[in-house]
Amino acid sequence: MAKQRLEADRRIKPRKTVPHEFVLEAIARLAPRTRSMFGCLAVYVGDKIVLILRDRPSGTVDNGVWLATAPEHHHSLRRIFPNMRSVQLFGKAVTDWQVLPADAPDFEEAALRACELIAARDPRIGKLPKPRRARPYASR
Repeated sequence: MAKQRLEADRRIKPRKTVPHEFVLEAIARLAPRTRSMFGCLAVYVGDKIVLILRDRPSGTVDNGVWLATAPEHHHSLRRIFPNMRSVQLFGKAVTDWQVLPADAPDFEEAALRACELIAARDPRIGKLPKPRRARPYASR
């Protein structure tokens, strides 16, 4: 029994550090949930995905805080977040996901302002995720 537990402990990967952890601290009272997505950390409040936190050593152009939004909200959000832009990883000129770039001079201020909007339940930030498809059973 102890041998099985020791083997299981060896397979557990150490938890990665949380990118831009101050964002989670700012919305802690909303009881956010997180899960890995695209090699980043997706943040959910209630039923909605609201943010993705990204701080990768490669492809750093999209590091920062990604806002889950829709194109019809981009103009009004850009008035609040002048450095906001579409995520470039997806190869499209305009994407639903907008990034507050980590290398922008107002990054922390903008990220905290986004947290305030989320706490105020601003309808421009947050999307209901698409239903997950069931995975087929693996053949044994």
